[in-house]
Amino acid sequence: MSEEQILLEVTRRLVTNFKLNKIILFGSRARGRADARSDYDFLVVASLQGKRRNMIVAMDRALRGMEIGRDIVLLTPEEFERDVEIPGTIARPAWLEGRVLYADS
Repeated sequence: MSEEQILLEVTRRLVTNFKLNKIILFGSRARGRADARSDYDFLVVASLQGKRRNMIVAMDRALRGMEIGRDIVLLTPEEFERDVEIPGTIARPAWLEGRVLYADS
């Protein structure tokens, strides 16, 4: 599977199973500096449906069977809007340097 196919499949699985505001690919893959060992870093913006940890585990389960290393960071819309303005947060470089894979219209 090509990187583009992987990103499309990740997006499809997450959007199908969860009500999301945004999915942003960030890190080395978004910057075009990934090597074969690089994982996929996803910032997901969504309203919490229960505990944050449980949602992240459910998202990871939705991606089961995809043979990729991945990290999922989950922020609420309010956290994202706040953090995108604050240097040193994950949201800021993800927004400035990342690639938006999905945005709710």
